[in-house]
Amino acid sequence: MRIVLDECVPVQVRNALAGHDVSTARALGWGGISNGDLLELAEANGFDLFIIADKNLRYQQNLTGRKLAILELWTNHRPTLERHLDKIQAAANGISASEYLVLENPE
Repeated sequence: MRIVLDECVPVQVRNALAGHDVSTARALGWGGISNGDLLELAEANGFDLFIIADKNLRYQQNLTGRKLAILELWTNHRPTLERHLDKIQAAANGISASEYLVLENPE
């Protein structure tokens, strides 16, 4: 699976995604691009999953007809996420195309 991490998601989240092709928005030169444009770019470039920590994306964007799956994390706090990499991995491995999944705080 090809995965892109939004720029507000710590790069260490890629440690939960072994076996996947993981890129960051910043490394792709997509830093500072609006969420709508990021969604378009991710789909156009063949990504399967977009991981975000932005709780407003689903309210700000029309996600109808998107093939890209979106995983919304409950925080972007690196140490907290690192304690739950197994939950992130399970969510990423189980998500389906065009699904929007909110990963709730497991604590």
